[in-house]
Amino acid sequence: MKDIKWIFVMYSLGAVLSMSAIGIGVGMRSILVVVLAIVALLLIMGNGFKTKARMRREGTL
Repeated sequence: MKDIKWIFVMYSLGAVLSMSAIGIGVGMRSILVVVLAIVALLLIMGNGFKTKARMRREGTL
């Protein structure tokens, strides 16, 4: 591993925080928090996968 791709570290931290928010929402019994956290998780992971695919196409990964 030569260098760290910091953008992927940020995406993974965002995904972990979203997953934690799902658990917190379940604990609070708040459907709104759970739904918002799931939407955030899908957006973050989707952007991460799109970024990875783009970087592979460009040869920068």
